[in-house]
Amino acid sequence: MQEDKKFRSGFVAIIGRPNVGKSTLMNCIIGQKIAIMSSKAQTTRKRIETVYTNDEGQIVFLDTPGMNRSRNKLGDFMVNEVSSAFSDADVVMWIIEPGDRISAGEQEIAEKLAGVKKPVILVINKVDVNTDEEVFKTIDIYKDVLDFTDIVPVSALREKNREELINVIIKNLPEGPMYYDEDTVTEETERDICAELIREQALQKLDKEIPHGIAVEIDTMKVRPDGRITDVEATIICERDSHKGIIIGKGGAMLKRIGTGARIEMEKLLMTKVNLKLFVKVRRDWRDNQNMLRNFGYSDKR
Repeated sequence: MQEDKKFRSGFVAIIGRPNVGKSTLMNCIIGQKIAIMSSKAQTTRKRIETVYTNDEGQIVFLDTPGMNRSRNKLGDFMVNEVSSAFSDADVVMWIIEPGDRISAGEQEIAEKLAGVKKPVILVINKVDVNTDEEVFKTIDIYKDVLDFTDIVPVSALREKNREELINVIIKNLPEGPMYYDEDTVTEETERDICAELIREQALQKLDKEIPHGIAVEIDTMKVRPDGRITDVEATIICERDSHKGIIIGKGGAMLKRIGTGARIEMEKLLMTKVNLKLFVKVRRDWRDNQNMLRNFGYSDKR
């Protein structure tokens, strides 16, 4: 008679260079959009915990900022978020995309991982836009870089090999109890997620460096008595008067575009109609102001 399988649970740090699809992959696995996505660096600024549970185990994902050099106090916070995820994780999941060489940035990550005494899973994302030959070549280039527990090619966008990756992760977790109720998907509040959804639209619609100097505060968020509409007022914080003008746009056109996109995403999250009002304020050099960083949620609360 076959013994019952032991339940496995633990924390998985998701690391990788900016724009390799870390947040997209996490959202794909848990089946819900929690982390925002864009093609720009620094999209993820703080560690986000999400939870996936099935009959075999529970995975607590720690989505981290892309590994980059720090240029200000916000950058210091982001570097610390990656370091704390490393420390807390039972398994590390390194996300890359297919390529014919190991870049300097990837080499830096490999050097950091060389001293990690826990299972490391290499995940090759975006296989849907690369040939099998390119994927096999990537595996051949990386297979001897570290002693990987497993190498799994996936497409987060197309959900290709999603189940295989989940099985590989759970197999590498220690035996243990559920850390969260089986219905829990994240500990992020709706206010936090809504603020990020606004920032996501700014990242997608604004050019150059302006989005990197933006923070978002939810000022008020109230559901009307009939439960059909949620009223949200939020402020976009930027660092310069010139940036404020660009964010608002001619006749308010850009701010309206950002607001429309954010409202659509909020309605999916909240499952109500959303009445969103956006404001823009200048807070010079907020990324180097510890008090402002704390107010905007960029402080170590653990």
